[in-house]
Amino acid sequence: MREFIVEADGGSRGNPGPAGYGAVVSDAATGETLREAAEYIGVATNNVAEYRGLLAGLRAAHELDPAATVHVRMDSKLVVEQMSGRWKIKHPDMKPLAAEAARVFPPGRVTYEWIPRERNKHADRLANEAMDAGARGEQWSESASTAELDTSAGAAASSGPPGDAAAGAARVRGALAEGRAAAGTDHLAEAADTDTPAAQAEADAPGVRAAAGAQGVRADAEADARSVKAEADARAAKADADTRAAKADADTRAAKADADTRAAKAVATPGWAPADMGAPATFVLLRHGETPLTPQKRFSGSGGTDPSLSDVGREQAERAAALLARRGTIQAVVSSPLTRTRETAGIVAARLGLDVSVDDGLRETDFGAWEGLTFAEVRERHPDDLNAWLASPDAEPTGGGESFAATGTRIAATRDKLVAAYAGRTVLLVTHVTPIKTLVRLALGAPPESLFRMELSAASLSVVAYYADGNASVRLLNDTSHLR
Repeated sequence: MREFIVEADGGSRGNPGPAGYGAVVSDAATGETLREAAEYIGVATNNVAEYRGLLAGLRAAHELDPAATVHVRMDSKLVVEQMSGRWKIKHPDMKPLAAEAARVFPPGRVTYEWIPRERNKHADRLANEAMDAGARGEQWSESASTAELDTSAGAAASSGPPGDAAAGAARVRGALAEGRAAAGTDHLAEAADTDTPAAQAEADAPGVRAAAGAQGVRADAEADARSVKAEADARAAKADADTRAAKADADTRAAKADADTRAAKAVATPGWAPADMGAPATFVLLRHGETPLTPQKRFSGSGGTDPSLSDVGREQAERAAALLARRGTIQAVVSSPLTRTRETAGIVAARLGLDVSVDDGLRETDFGAWEGLTFAEVRERHPDDLNAWLASPDAEPTGGGESFAATGTRIAATRDKLVAAYAGRTVLLVTHVTPIKTLVRLALGAPPESLFRMELSAASLSVVAYYADGNASVRLLNDTSHLR
């Protein structure tokens, strides 16, 4: 069984402010860097960014080998203690991120360790690269990253293989030579968002040490450098013994995991997913804000006048944007091509620091000759067509509009395409009443007539998660709490 090391970090320039994360996956046996991940995530807190970095690192490790064991090392005492189960998670923005991180690998296959900031430089530099890219209006690119080059410079003098004791000693000497006067500044910002006094004390400590000044740091560096080689030799001998013990322990855990899997299959209940489905593709569904037609309850599909948002609609979009920015979980924004959805998506994306992609499959149903009419006006002018439409999903609105059956086929195809494109990620879909209700209906396996039994308000939020086995979970429907 392979073992990976995941090092992750996140930062926010303002707390909350423009934020990004970085994560590195390396081979525990060789120290070789296998995968880097970084992303600018818009406005978020330090803690949210750190959790996002953890989640990205775990997902990258899972992509490399879903059967591996993972040892996570982070300089966030808060995240390590919370994910280890020793501290409670109280902040509402971090609970869903922690829950997602816990689901990437089965329980027992991930362990956590706190490390000093100077030992987490690779992930820290990736996070800063992502934030720098975001400030330029760009996305972080792995091909342009210099984080690994910068952080491995101290190891260049070593002739041993990556990860051996000599290389480790060289990296430590390099870090000490750089000095530690600036260590811990991000921890002071992190402490403003922590849940416990212990985390506050941990965050304050590096800043206090830094205040001792550059002269004390240089003295410490010289003393520490002399002890590094002896310490590294001792660690190398211990590492060899630990490796043998870890292999035996890993074999035991693998046998137990195999037995647990067989037992789980034997007692599985239809409708419940297996224990390890990985992180789902999560669709946060935002209906556009009000247009002048919305309060009048007029049919407004993709074949009408394509109205813009009203002043009320723009205010609703701003409130939705503020809520989503506080949560800090959105990784991409996709919009219907109609004006009202693109305006809503643009307001939210600007707040999150993301771009907007447009997908024609998310457009509203074409209501044909009914566009711009109220329900009462349609009943008066086209009673037979309306009755047929209410009775059958195959019936089209007057004038050759789009049936609910045709809409369902279109939405299902769009769903499958987006689930594949955003596997394991959280994406905001800004769309309309019928597409959102259809996604919920399909997730529940409900009949077509259920479309008439759901309320969906302007600028409301709904959430559906899609797992690797094809199952879906409706997590939220028609939330308007941010509008009150």
